[in-house]
Amino acid sequence: MTSSDTGATGRSHDGTAPVFAVRLSVNDQERRLDVDPRTSLLDALREHLRLSGTKKGCDHGQCGACTVLINGRRVNSCLTLAVMHEDDEIVTVEGLGAPEDMHPMQRAFVDNDGFQCGYCTPGQICSAVGMLAEVEAGWPSHATADVASPHIALTDEEIRERMSGNICRCAAYPNIVAAIRSTAEGGTP
Repeated sequence: MTSSDTGATGRSHDGTAPVFAVRLSVNDQERRLDVDPRTSLLDALREHLRLSGTKKGCDHGQCGACTVLINGRRVNSCLTLAVMHEDDEIVTVEGLGAPEDMHPMQRAFVDNDGFQCGYCTPGQICSAVGMLAEVEAGWPSHATADVASPHIALTDEEIRERMSGNICRCAAYPNIVAAIRSTAEGGTP
């Protein structure tokens, strides 16, 4: 179907939803998809690309289970459309590392028991990676004691505030904070 097949309402003349070709860069691989323009990035990743690491929790941007990195920034993939992300670099938990070559944050979550059931873990890990990049860039949070300081002290309160968009229903928060702190300090427990 071409764009000339669609009417002013965004639907094709035969009443079906239009399909758009989209090119996404996911985990350093170019992927081409034909999607309904209403397809969330989350659904494109899970249903079209079969990258099941990104989880569908609430589907309303409230739990953080679907967090991915887009151009290095953390984004709830359930709240954005796939067609909006051509020319963006999308990284899912699968793109951070593999079992034989884990990202330091993934290794820290394992070493610090930063998970229980594991459902929220991919989103927690992607969010933590993005959060540490924000700290490195000097972006203050609501918990930052001195917003004018070029260096942000990564206290437990600072980590909890920055990770507050990611819910763990099993309440593994102390271990999640320990994993993030371990990664930030460049080590393991």
